[in-house]
Amino acid sequence: MKLEHIELKNLKISPVNVRKHGGDDVSDLLPSIRNIGVIQSLLVRPNCEGYEVIAGGRRLRTCQLIAEEGGDVEPLPCIILEEDEDAKAIEASLAENIARLPMDEIDQYEAFAMLKKQGLIIEDIAAHFGVTELLVSKRLAIANLHMPILNAYRKDEINAQTLRALTMASKAQQKAWLKLFRDPKESEPTGRWLKAWLFGGKEIPVSHALFPLENYNGKIITDLFEEGQFFDDVGKFWTLQMQVVGERQQRYLEDGWSDVVILENSNYWINYEREKRSKKEGGKVFIRCGSDGEVEFYEGWLEEKEARHLDHAAAKEDGEVKANPKPELTKAAIRYLELHRHNAVRVELLKAPQIALRLMVSHVIAGSDLWEVKPEPQRAGGNEAIAQSIEASKAQKAFAKERDAIKKLMGFEDERESLMKNHGFSRAQELPSLFARTLQLNDKEIMRVLAFAMGETLASGTPIIEGLGQILSVGMANWWEPEDTFFDLLRDKPAINAILGEVAGKRIAKDGVTKTAKLQKDTIKAFLKGRNGSEKPEGWHPRYMRFPMQGYTKRKGLPPMDQWAAVKKLFEKVL
Repeated sequence: MKLEHIELKNLKISPVNVRKHGGDDVSDLLPSIRNIGVIQSLLVRPNCEGYEVIAGGRRLRTCQLIAEEGGDVEPLPCIILEEDEDAKAIEASLAENIARLPMDEIDQYEAFAMLKKQGLIIEDIAAHFGVTELLVSKRLAIANLHMPILNAYRKDEINAQTLRALTMASKAQQKAWLKLFRDPKESEPTGRWLKAWLFGGKEIPVSHALFPLENYNGKIITDLFEEGQFFDDVGKFWTLQMQVVGERQQRYLEDGWSDVVILENSNYWINYEREKRSKKEGGKVFIRCGSDGEVEFYEGWLEEKEARHLDHAAAKEDGEVKANPKPELTKAAIRYLELHRHNAVRVELLKAPQIALRLMVSHVIAGSDLWEVKPEPQRAGGNEAIAQSIEASKAQKAFAKERDAIKKLMGFEDERESLMKNHGFSRAQELPSLFARTLQLNDKEIMRVLAFAMGETLASGTPIIEGLGQILSVGMANWWEPEDTFFDLLRDKPAINAILGEVAGKRIAKDGVTKTAKLQKDTIKAFLKGRNGSEKPEGWHPRYMRFPMQGYTKRKGLPPMDQWAAVKKLFEKVL
């Protein structure tokens, strides 16, 4: 068992949660959770998408309502159950401990502070009340507050969010805020706006610093409520940050770049207003300094107008252009012609579907001002074991092999991992280049490129995957074998026992129903490998790998199954 704070988005109700009715009415919990947050930890266990809540569903629902209303919800304190732990016993112990904890933030602080004076460390205090160490740290932070602020909170004159933000304020800032608070002619900052006021208009996370933190002679403020750290003095931060930026700027210039442009207070980098140019082609380095302290470096770009000017100068030097010729048409006249010509071309394109197909493939790969297609990133949710399993899979290797063949077919010579990326040209150059290349491909080749492009941009975790799996008669036995990562992620004991029955037989499954999940999984793996004289079940694959997906229990909650159930009627005529 361990205690952690988990983001609201990563929590959902478990199918085994004992509360089946009456959980929607949370009016009795809303006031206290709005004011002081969730005190009593939820009981959760991991699943493939995050964590499922075994006990604490009403607390979860209350936080979801607050979030839906636009309120801020901190990560929730959770006890993560290990396999075979008795959730009922833990919940009973937790309820007994939590009953001793006062329900007011300041009362909680006083209770914690008293124990701390007695020599208990934060870990001991958390165990004493059955709460997380982070909650204890948050309450002890109240010690930084002036008594008038505490009194205003107890009189409901300020809310909990404001109180928490003020724990990060210096004594001088608290006095300045109190002066505004007491002046009927002034409007003091509260809630989320208070943090901006405290940090000089923009809080700057420590993670954005380019300089060593030991060079900063101000204070680093820890926001216990959002688990972040910030610089207390924006001016001091930017002095050190810009010193590093200046050093980097000088190194770029010494390295031969034509110029290094520093974009200060810039929160956006817009590619379409610039063109990619190499160092030899006069490209510059742009350094974006965001108002939140984040600095990004963009190597090899030019503003569009400057790129045109360089192109014109190069053409003039080669004798291809005379000095500054005046266009014979105005911009309005050009736009008039563009629109009429566009209409004529697209109506004629309707008569040439083979040309349209090649143009569509070119758009998918290169993009345009109207197209943007992204490759499926196949994110593993931060789970390294899943990432390694996918990387080593037979299907992934086969797809990568086809990618290399398509790149060769299209004439791409770089080492990119995705077909859907810039190939060294500006967008205006790349699309015509690709279209010209696709016009040289025969029908079989263009269909091959199209199939790959569609596969690379096919979103995972959607009902389309379930439908395609059936339409294409996908057999997972050709592409996947049961492996340790699969069994490590398998946690549900009824499902594990059902799999044991499939692999080893009903008698062994019946005998093993009281054994731990680990022992059951070890037995399954032994049978799959034909160990200990057992008969190896050839070609076995779990129901989860069928199309459409099937489960082992009658419980709901498997997204691929739920998604397919919602759309399967649409495919009745083709399946």
